[in-house]
Amino acid sequence: MRSIILAIAALTCAGGTAMADPLVGTWQTEPDDGAYAYVVIAPCGANFCGTIERTFKGGSEYTSPNKGKTLVIDMAPQGGGKYTGEVWRPSNDKIYRGKIALDGDDMRLSGCVAGGLLCSKQSWARVN
Repeated sequence: MRSIILAIAALTCAGGTAMADPLVGTWQTEPDDGAYAYVVIAPCGANFCGTIERTFKGGSEYTSPNKGKTLVIDMAPQGGGKYTGEVWRPSNDKIYRGKIALDGDDMRLSGCVAGGLLCSKQSWARVN
């Protein structure tokens, strides 16, 4: 019985740690062709994933076909506000090796090909 209680306590603490991670929250993407999104980043397993929650074009909210899709995939903490995983790019429907660097409420997100030789970067801002 004691081992069951200890296991539950360990799982509860581990979940609390993930929820307290500074990456967790809602982030506004950089505008692309006049459109931007709010992406909610939350724990997914031991890592973090980000789903498109709201989309905007020309300053007004609209319903994009990408709403509800996962944009940030399986980002693993590396320490020091850095994460590695994958990023989905809606404009060409491709998945790239991704990196995140956090600095307070600012995020630098990059998606790379060719072993990291060619990368596209965006700056995101925390919404909440």
